[in-house]
Amino acid sequence: MARKGPDFASPIRRVLIALMMIVLIALFLFWRIDSPRAERMRMALIDRFVPSFEWALAPVTKASQMVAGFQSYVRIYEQNQELRRELQKMQAWKEAAVQLEQENSKLLAQNNVRIDPALTSVTGVVMVDSGSAFRQSVLVNVGAQDGIVDGWATMDGLGLVGRISGVGQRTSRVILLTDPSSRIPVTVQPSGDRALLTGDNTALPVLDFIESMDNVRPGDRVVTSGDGGVFPPGLLVGQVVQGSDGRMRLRMAADYGRLKFLRVLRAHPAEQVLDSGAIITPGDQGLIGPQLPSGVRLDD
Repeated sequence: MARKGPDFASPIRRVLIALMMIVLIALFLFWRIDSPRAERMRMALIDRFVPSFEWALAPVTKASQMVAGFQSYVRIYEQNQELRRELQKMQAWKEAAVQLEQENSKLLAQNNVRIDPALTSVTGVVMVDSGSAFRQSVLVNVGAQDGIVDGWATMDGLGLVGRISGVGQRTSRVILLTDPSSRIPVTVQPSGDRALLTGDNTALPVLDFIESMDNVRPGDRVVTSGDGGVFPPGLLVGQVVQGSDGRMRLRMAADYGRLKFLRVLRAHPAEQVLDSGAIITPGDQGLIGPQLPSGVRLDD
């Protein structure tokens, strides 16, 4: 078994470490000496050696710049996340503001509709659209407790929508003019011809029984006639259009696609004369004027 030679590396390593520690301690003490001469020597050493160590300081500078950039990126990322959260909140507020603006515009449109001053109204919110393939109706959140009566007309912000058909304590059903069971008398303007608006479960109900077809043109304005006491007269219904089948139809003034609020018009029943003696009947009623004294004749 071969013997290993003497180990000279370990003593030399210990001597070098000791010398390095002594140099470092001396440099530390020298750097801490508060003396003008020591200060001048320190400045001379800095001017002599520090500029030549720029290549050694470059990685440190780059590393410090990378650290600063990473910290800046972290701050930007946090700000971006905060802005995203704020944007989500703003989107929710924007949606709420748009809904309020739409509701406000619809209510303003209802207030701007000119109707007979004698007609008062109750405004209700459309709760659900219960229309089907065979029935066109909606529910509103006003009922008997609000004084709603079966048969009253309903309008949105633009025109006539339908009539009350079924009243509950807190809700009412509105039969739309497009319902197949809807029949209302109307007047075509400016000709003044009478017609019957008939719902056929489409967006363009039919104008039937027009007095004079030659006087009716597409674009004419159609209002309720008030005949039969079904609806008050003069309520806007829509405009005349000619359908693809050649029949005269009506483009509704009410926005059926976005029914949000409905205005229920209070209708007052027509005056009924119960005392037949209060009616002046035609015929010879004798002389009109003060009566002559008894016993006096006109030929005297």
